Amino acid sequence: MCSVPPRPIESALPDLGAWAAHFLHAPIPVLAETAACLERMRAQEDSVDAHRLAEGIGADPLMTLKLLAHAAGARSARASGDPETVTAALVLLGIGPFFRAFGPQPTVADHLAGRADAQQGLQRVLRRSRRAATFALGFAVHRMDHDAPVIHAAALLHGFAEMLLWLHAPALALRIAQAQQREPARRSAAVQRELLHIELADLQHALMRAWRLPDLLVRISDERHADSAQVRNVLLAVRLARHSARGWDDPALDDDVRDIGALLNLGETPTRSLLRDLDG
Repeated sequence: MCSVPPRPIESALPDLGAWAAHFLHAPIPVLAETAACLERMRAQEDSVDAHRLAEGIGADPLMTLKLLAHAAGARSARASGDPETVTAALVLLGIGPFFRAFGPQPTVADHLAGRADAQQGLQRVLRRSRRAATFALGFAVHRMDHDAPVIHAAALLHGFAEMLLWLHAPALALRIAQAQQREPARRSAAVQRELLHIELADLQHALMRAWRLPDLLVRISDERHADSAQVRNVLLAVRLARHSARGWDDPALDDDVRDIGALLNLGETPTRSLLRDLDG
């Protein structure tokens, strides 16, 4: 993850390998509020613990991704545990080493300065990811899943490949968004294959493997394992966040409520009540 921003990608790269190679070494800016929070805590390093620091990082999927990727490298070097959450990664690294590894962070606002369309597109994905994480955690708690924090992280990171596209190929991300607006019934994967030569889900999986993210996090994030209750937990949370992004009157929400009710062993009315409570 270099410090000099590469030139934006203007046309599709030839294949998955080329996309993955590009993003493996591309800088990942973070939200301005995250960068500011880290600098405040840096000044108080001696009194900051992992839980407090995690609160400043955990709502930012971009900083979460950077931290987990860095911790995965530290883990392999130390032959230590498998940090699956922000807090676990911070405990593994230690507060001092964390601040030495992560200096003042570049921000999304600076990276996309002059690209209001890209900033708006990225903000939509960020908002969807945060809502999906909230839903996923609520479902996992209801199911009494001991891996609830990892499920929360998986939902938060579910859209990170799309975020990277808005950051480093904003013109292509905008073309995809416009194509989906013109043809809302068309599958997003088909649009991605046409305009990018790949599907973002495949890119995301390749990057998670290349960064050696924890196996449990990778598995929960993999749609091919939809027979797992944990994977359905994440996928339904993401689906719900997407369909309810503009309100609770999308016709697709009826199927979401049915499937979420089946996952949680709840009827339609209590399921709808739970969803509104979680979104509130």
